[in-house]
Amino acid sequence: MATGTYQIELDLPIEDIWNFVKDMDNWAPLVPNYLTHEKLTERQSTWEFLSEIGLIKKKISLIIDINEWEEPTKIGFTLKGKSEKYHGSGYFQAQPLQNNRTKLQGYLEVAANGKMRHIVNSKLETELPKAVKEMGQGITEKLWKLKKV
Repeated sequence: MATGTYQIELDLPIEDIWNFVKDMDNWAPLVPNYLTHEKLTERQSTWEFLSEIGLIKKKISLIIDINEWEEPTKIGFTLKGKSEKYHGSGYFQAQPLQNNRTKLQGYLEVAANGKMRHIVNSKLETELPKAVKEMGQGITEKLWKLKKV
């Protein structure tokens, strides 16, 4: 299973980070290859991404289920493909350190099943860590902009 982790310490109170992360509308567009998302319920949403494997470009639809909600420290979720054979899980976790300083960590693991699983999983192992880092950096940048406002 391919995994990616991003971790950073920010000079922000945990409440500011929670207020941003708890609403996926704030950070969903920061996910690489993001196309769109739709909230179905407070704990379930669908997401669409553009996947590129070699010369093949394909739209991937995922169902995201939030299964952990520990305000203000953790949001955990699972994902599965709507029609594609993907599955995985991940989380955002915040840990207060001291004087309005917080450690933020994001984690994602994804695997594919089916006929193309070897090719897709190989691509995921290379690209997922980069994507998680890029998303983490985007979230960090947005949080800093909010702090300056």
